[in-house]
Amino acid sequence: MVAYVIEHMEDDEADTSFPHWIALEYAQMLKWAAPNTVIFSSLSPTSVKSLSEQLIARGAHPDSFRAETKSVLQLLKDEGIPLEKVCLLDPRAPAEIAPQDGNDYTWFLFGGILGDDPPRDRTGQLRAHGFPGRHLGPVQMTTDTALGVTSLVASGGKTLSTIPFVDHPTISFGPHEGVEMPFRYVVDDQSGEPILPQGMREHLKADMDRSMDDF
Repeated sequence: MVAYVIEHMEDDEADTSFPHWIALEYAQMLKWAAPNTVIFSSLSPTSVKSLSEQLIARGAHPDSFRAETKSVLQLLKDEGIPLEKVCLLDPRAPAEIAPQDGNDYTWFLFGGILGDDPPRDRTGQLRAHGFPGRHLGPVQMTTDTALGVTSLVASGGKTLSTIPFVDHPTISFGPHEGVEMPFRYVVDDQSGEPILPQGMREHLKADMDRSMDDF
């Protein structure tokens, strides 16, 4: 068993609830990771409560995740996990992830930056600590997709070349409505559609409608 750690790096207002769209992506991570655990670190106390409530409301089992105010570095120290047993998913890493990494590493670490476009290399803040790293290919993914791909490889034994991807798909809401997503997604084998978090399509549609109303 391994753990997937999301070091939350978005601006986190201490007195507000956890943003809905981020919670959708974080809920999808639990599905990708099962039966392994996802640890969300560096949250504010308010976000720990809000995120936990939102995940449970979406059917997450309490044992499937941990929401922590501590940073990943503090958690490693507290739990006695050496840095060399933590694999940072890093676009600038020299080697791509491989099935053997599931045996070599205890934790897989992601910067919870949720798809900067264009990328700002905030993962560099984690890279500076000296974690060993692996990349997931040349095209940027959302963090939930990145975790899913890591799980398929490290826990499922797949290689990147065997996973079906689609780059920059257009999510359609009707004959003349849609939004292009500037990321790489895993393709669902049955539907042929990109795998999005449950509720994300509806969120994108509502967001697009709000933008249209502003004109």
